[in-house]
Amino acid sequence: MSAQPVPDETRSLMGAETANDKLKKGWENWFWGGMMGAIVVHFAIFALFPNLQADDVSFDGEELEAIDIPPEVEIPPPPEAIQRPATPVIAEANIDEDITIAPTTFEDNPVEMLPPPPDASNTGGNTTGPRFIPYDTPPRLTNSSRVQQVLTREYPPLLKESGIGGIVNVWLYIDEDGQVEDRQVNESSGYDALDAAALEVADVMEFVPAQNRDKKTAVWVSIPITFTVGR
Repeated sequence: MSAQPVPDETRSLMGAETANDKLKKGWENWFWGGMMGAIVVHFAIFALFPNLQADDVSFDGEELEAIDIPPEVEIPPPPEAIQRPATPVIAEANIDEDITIAPTTFEDNPVEMLPPPPDASNTGGNTTGPRFIPYDTPPRLTNSSRVQQVLTREYPPLLKESGIGGIVNVWLYIDEDGQVEDRQVNESSGYDALDAAALEVADVMEFVPAQNRDKKTAVWVSIPITFTVGR
C-alpha cells in the first residue's frame, strides 16, 4: 500500500515544521524588508531631488495721494410755484345800447328825414363796411358756452401765463340768419395776439337775428370780447 500524506495538524502535533509555519515566517521577512526598502527609497528621493524655490513676485505699491474734498455746495431752495391763471371769461354777450348802435325809431327819425334805401347791389352784403342800419330788436347771442370754449382755447398761452389780458372791441356784421358774415377790430386791446384771438372767437358766434319792424335784418354791431385772468 502507498503511504498516505500526513495532514499539517498531525505534523504540528508531531513537532515537525509545517508549510503554514514556513509561510508565516517568510511573510514577516518580506513585510519588514519591504518597509525598510520603502523608507530607504523615500529618503533617497528627498536627498537627491533638486531644491525648489518660489520666485519673488513681490511688488512695490505707489503711495496714494490724498485729494482735498471740495467744499459742499449749498443748493438753494426751489422757487415758489407760479400761480396758475384762472380760466379767461368773456364779457356779457347780451347786446344792449351801451355797446351797440342805438336803435332807430320813427319818433326820433321822421320818415322824411330817413336816408334813402341802399342800392340793390349792396342789399344783403357788407361791402361798404361798418355803417348804420336801422333795427328795432338787437341780435341776441345763442351759443355763449361754445364761445367761452373757443375763447379759452384761443387765449394766447404766453399772454395767459404772464397774466396779461385786455378787451377787444369787434365790429360784427350779422346777417338775416344770425350768422357772423364779417368781423373787424373796432378798438384794439394793444396786443396783436389778443386782437387776432378775438376775431377767431367772433367767427363762432351765433345770434338770433336783429329785427326791424318785425322783419329780420342784417346789422352791424360792436361788442367787446374780454380776455382776463382771474386772481
